[in-house]
Order: sequence, then structure tokens, then C-alpha cells
Amino acid sequence: MTSDALPLITPTFATQPSDVAWPSAEWPRGEHPRQRELEAVVDEVFTTDELALTNAVVVIQHGRVLVERYAGVQEYFDRPAEPINASSQLLSWSMAKSMLHMIVGTLVDEGRLDPDELAPVPEWSDATDPRHRIRLRDLLAMRDGLAFVEEYEIGQTSNVLEMLFGEGQEDVAGYTARLPLAHDPGTFFNYSSGTSNVLSRIVADTVGHGEPYRDYLASHLFAPLGMSSAVATFDPTGVFIASSYVHATALDFAKFGLLYLRGGQWHEEQLVSRAWAATAQVPLSVDAESSSCYSWQWWVTGDKYGTYWASGYEGQMINVVPALDALILRFGHTSSDHYPALDAWRAKVLDVLDAD
Repeated sequence: MTSDALPLITPTFATQPSDVAWPSAEWPRGEHPRQRELEAVVDEVFTTDELALTNAVVVIQHGRVLVERYAGVQEYFDRPAEPINASSQLLSWSMAKSMLHMIVGTLVDEGRLDPDELAPVPEWSDATDPRHRIRLRDLLAMRDGLAFVEEYEIGQTSNVLEMLFGEGQEDVAGYTARLPLAHDPGTFFNYSSGTSNVLSRIVADTVGHGEPYRDYLASHLFAPLGMSSAVATFDPTGVFIASSYVHATALDFAKFGLLYLRGGQWHEEQLVSRAWAATAQVPLSVDAESSSCYSWQWWVTGDKYGTYWASGYEGQMINVVPALDALILRFGHTSSDHYPALDAWRAKVLDVLDAD
């Protein structure tokens, strides 16, 4: 699909209501005028076979939690399974990419990175290497051109499985950076978890690998938002595996969504510029398989509410809905062939929230 077929979106944000406290250890609570209908729609995502197993849903509007619900158990390798509840640390999967977007934005705001510059990747430093032409903005938009295969079927050629669980797991960014080009940089959208990890290594090279990077995540994102449950996973080279691994409670993930709903503002502090937060809402590509739009490390629906979302494997989602001043979060296990049913469920929630 050509760029002129992309939806035209003017980024918008919603202001924290003056009579609603910013969330801290507790979130403000409220009810919607159609609360019973909203709860009935939420019931559907826990009971509909197509949506398989849903573990958590949170619906927030005007800064207040309207619905918070949990179900199922959390499996562990080293201890017995536990019931999932408000204190469970849920796995982000690719929603971590959207957190990386925020972290990159802080470095752009500080003048330490520039999206228009060539990506500072050692493997591509030779000017005769065709990968040398990849810009930082190409990585952000998944238009770098690298021959990365995002395939989750066991037995199929899969760079993402090899990167996370095979030969690349010791150095996720290095594994990806060594891949050849399949397309000229900037010309072709290819969703790639490896690309996010190359971008994450650029952050590590800027702020320091390992503990300095952990400290930067904490001081610029987790601590200011009060995301006390959040834990990011790093590979042995000290790079945050930003393609896949942040664990946090559902309500702490909601704080991240609220940060973007408020245009990068938290209380009286601008944690990342509104200009940078706005880039999450601007579609640059259309995924041929799903027909969903992609911006910079976020997905964009193009609906009338301006909904965009952080998306993770098996249907993890943080939906940011500026026109309704709302957030819809869902965690669970839904196969990709049933994603249309999950999208339809989200649309039903939006319809109810719009009817106030």
C-alpha cells in the first residue's frame, strides 16, 4: 500500500482531569454511565472461545479505573503455578518496543540521538556496506531492509526464535546486525523484533551497557511513573531485550499508557516531549498481512477515536484512545488467526465508552 493510502491523523492528547489524582500506589476508581454494559463486554473476552485465555483486562477513562479483572494462572519453570491477580507480573512481549520508543525519545530530546542520522551500528560502519545507509528513523519505523524473518511457527525459518532462544540469545542485537539486506533501507516495511534490539543497543551505546542502562530505564521511565513492579530483561552484553521482555503488573503497564495519553506528561513533569510522543500516532506503513498501520514502535488503528496501541505476542495490548480519554489493556493468549476477534472486542468496548 502506498503512503497516500495511509490514514491522515493529527496527533492529539487528553488532559488529566483537574479533579482526578494522578495514579500512585493506587489508581482513582470510577464508574461509567453504562457500567453494566461495559462489564458485560469485558465478560466476553474472558468467555469467548475465539479469544482463548484472557488473564487480565483493565479499562480506564478520564484517569479512573472502570474495570479491572483477572483470571487464570501464571506458570513458572521453578515453582508452582499461581493465580493471576493485581500483583502478578505479566509479560509484555512486544509491548516493550513501545517502551523503547519512549526511551529513545528522551535521548532525542536531550540531543544525544537524531532520527535523521545514520544508525551508529559498528557492523555497518564501512561506507561501502549497503547497510551503512540505514538511518535511525528506518529502525524506528521497521523500514531498515534487513532480512529478518518474524515467524513463530516451530520448524519454519525464524530469526526471532533463533534470536531469543537460539544462537542469538547471547547477543540479540549483534545477531540481527549481522543479517544482510533484503530491501533498500527506507523502502519496505518488515516487522522485526531484531530491529528493536539493534535500536536498543544504540541506546546502550549511548547511556552505557548493563547497569547504566537499567538505571536509565528506572530514572527516566519506571521510577517517575511509579512502575515499582516493572523489570526489564537484558542479554549478556548488557542490552535491554526491548523486542520482548518487560514484566509488570497490569496497572503499572496502564501507567505507561497514561503517559502517552497525556502527551508524555506525568504530574507537572514532561518526561518526553509532546513532539516525540506524537510520533507514536503517525502511521508510516501498512502491514500487508494484518492491514494494520505502523508508526514508530507502535501500531495505529486509523479509527475515528485516534486509537493506537502497544502490541505483544498472543494479544497483549495497551490501547491509547485520545478522543475518548481512555485506555484498554488486555493480557492473555490468543493465536494470531483470532486477532480479528480481539479487534472486534476492542471496538465494542470503544462503542460503550463513547456512549456517555
